[in-house]
Amino acid sequence: MQATTSLIHRRHPLSEPRRQREILDRALASVDFPGTLAAAGLGPLESSGVEVLQINLGKVCNQACRHCHVDAGPDRRESMSNATIEACLDAVKTARIPVVDVTGGAPELHPEFRRLVVEARAAGARVIDRCNLTILLAPGFDDLPKFLAENQVEIVASLPCYRAENTDRQRGSGVFDQSIEALRRLNALGYGRELDLTLVYNPIGPKPPPDQPALEASYRRELKTRYDIDFTRLYTITNMPISRFLEDLVDSVALNQYMTTLVESFNPRAVAGLMCRTTLSVGWDGVLYDCDFNQMLELGLAQGRPHTIHEFAIDALTRRPIATGPHCFGCTAGAGSGCQGATAVSDERAGRP
Repeated sequence: MQATTSLIHRRHPLSEPRRQREILDRALASVDFPGTLAAAGLGPLESSGVEVLQINLGKVCNQACRHCHVDAGPDRRESMSNATIEACLDAVKTARIPVVDVTGGAPELHPEFRRLVVEARAAGARVIDRCNLTILLAPGFDDLPKFLAENQVEIVASLPCYRAENTDRQRGSGVFDQSIEALRRLNALGYGRELDLTLVYNPIGPKPPPDQPALEASYRRELKTRYDIDFTRLYTITNMPISRFLEDLVDSVALNQYMTTLVESFNPRAVAGLMCRTTLSVGWDGVLYDCDFNQMLELGLAQGRPHTIHEFAIDALTRRPIATGPHCFGCTAGAGSGCQGATAVSDERAGRP
């Protein structure tokens, strides 16, 4: 069943991040993520710098997907202020952050989205747009694909399956057909060919994603054969037990089993590539987090300061300790998971003999 309203709109107890953290802590009361790292000889988790500034422009979205860890939707109103956008751009320019990763909600709905893109590109940053595809067909956004192409914005787009029934089950009736039409428009502008177009797979239901290279091959074959669609790469991302997906797990009495699966699938090789090691996440209100998932659980920086992007200081944010919780097992299960897909690395890359 597709969620049509957000948790907060329904006044659901899980709309409170504190409540979500309590449920996750209880589900894994006997397992500790830092302890698991230590047992694997990996030591405390810390950042290596800020290579990616991920900016959440707000929770306003034209969709209300059942698995959404942001609890975004058409009924949300939270949106980043112009002053906070300016602070983000100042950080990019002063620290010469190489990648700006723009997300939401549907980030394109923010009235300052295009200005942010243009100024970040002018500062020399690669810009990534986390796009739900259907926004490209929304009234008033007909010229958005051309704008993205002209500014060489990399698109990371959610497409949970190459079959309509599976995508619509997770994202809503008719979403698959709209997504295919949006992909065709992007292909016509060079996306998936000269320009980067990454597709994102999220599992349907309480299970980890399959092997990323194998699934990419299936996506490439099926989308080309059925719809003549090209794309650059596929990311597989584990559904995090946060917000509306957590609601599903609780309602179906599947939370404990899902968390046990994630813990039992812990892979030390996934730790080196975790996104929190190189990413700084900015909430719509300017508060800083180690990653987008911590942001949704309101699990702030372990060191406390700088607290917001307005206090940005690159020296204080490099080699910072990373705040962790039970949900972190989602990023270290199997081949690993993050905003850049699977994270597991070889022994050589991980620095092991």
